Amino acid sequence: MLIDSHCHLDFPNFAEDLDAVVARARQAGVGAMLTIGTTLAKSAQVIAVAERFANIWASVGIHPHEAEAEPDVQARTLIEMSRHPKVIGIGETGLDYFYEHAPRDAQKANFRAHIQAARETGLPIIIHTREADADTAEILRDEMAKGAFPGLIHCFTSSAELADVALDLGLTISFSGIITFKNAANLREIAARVPADRLLVETDAPYLAPVPHRGKRNEPAFVADTARVVAEARGESVADLAERTTANFTRLFAKANVPAALAAA
Repeated sequence: MLIDSHCHLDFPNFAEDLDAVVARARQAGVGAMLTIGTTLAKSAQVIAVAERFANIWASVGIHPHEAEAEPDVQARTLIEMSRHPKVIGIGETGLDYFYEHAPRDAQKANFRAHIQAARETGLPIIIHTREADADTAEILRDEMAKGAFPGLIHCFTSSAELADVALDLGLTISFSGIITFKNAANLREIAARVPADRLLVETDAPYLAPVPHRGKRNEPAFVADTARVVAEARGESVADLAERTTANFTRLFAKANVPAALAAA
């Protein structure tokens, strides 16, 4: 069984056929999913999706693109929202200097508030970083020195150096369909050396559909294609990779109680 550790099932792209999307995921061997919050204003929608399905959970947070639109986020707000039984993570949050839809100072403040919430709740922080390796590493080191917190870098597309920083700090690394792209040899090299107990796979659906689905709407079933390429890069079977990444998700997102949820699904 695989788990899609990062998707956006509340997005309008899935409004008309969400039940079919979830059914196709099960048929593809994807037993569970984590749907991700990107704004606090829409957190109720994200949680509502998770409430519909025993094998889907949610996170709450503010994407760096939205850091200016929701500038006054406080850790206590995130902590209160995370008390919902289906909320198992904090984020996504982080830094995005590629698009810079929000000022960098606002993104940094947003990122640190989420880290504080992760530290206080013990829930993993879900980190987005693009073209911001140096500042991401600096904030992670600085905040980890204040007290440990669990988390992962999702949709990893950064340097080997940032991967090393994340791993040294105890974080997990998740790979999306980008790793299947022809020009992603560097990501496959990084995936090959990530410790087996610190690895996850995801879709980031509806975006970034893996080969052979490029150009289509991405969906959780396609995480199987990402897993196949990650397994090839690591020289292991897809079955072994599925077992390990599912165990890693179950351990990192312990609040989910994956075995019980799957039994109820």
